[in-house]
Amino acid sequence: MTREAVGVSVRLAVPADAPALARLRYAFRAELDVGVEPEAGFLRRCERWMADRLRGAAWHCWVAEEGGTLVGTVWLQIIEKLPNPVGESECHGYVSSFYVAPSHRSAGLGSALLSACLQECQTRGTDAVFLWPTPRSRPLYQRHGFQFRDDFLERRLHPAPRHIGTAS
Repeated sequence: MTREAVGVSVRLAVPADAPALARLRYAFRAELDVGVEPEAGFLRRCERWMADRLRGAAWHCWVAEEGGTLVGTVWLQIIEKLPNPVGESECHGYVSSFYVAPSHRSAGLGSALLSACLQECQTRGTDAVFLWPTPRSRPLYQRHGFQFRDDFLERRLHPAPRHIGTAS
């Protein structure tokens, strides 16, 4: 699937994208908090993890590409639910690591990435899609139909990032 948004194509990621995706992941998280792992070690570990997940069925990733350079990404994990006897889909979608390089923000690229991700959820008949937004990303998610819920509980086992709050 490819979409054009502001001269940038949006497509599904492939394992060969893992090195660039790892760099985007590092940039995303480094904007939120101080790293505790050396960058080179993180990039090697993350690249392997991403390449492996992109070969499987549970994780999907879309990238925004301009001139051969990845400038944005969003990840989706399909999470199986237990079988149930009611008219409810048996999977959820978890959106994570949604990032657009600062030089490409506010041009519709985030909407194009999120739309591709949500279309996959729609195609699969996903019951619900959830995520942990940053304060800056909340308006984008709300424009795409996400709502704040009061029936969702979370128990953090480790403290949230110090600078911005929770982010995936």
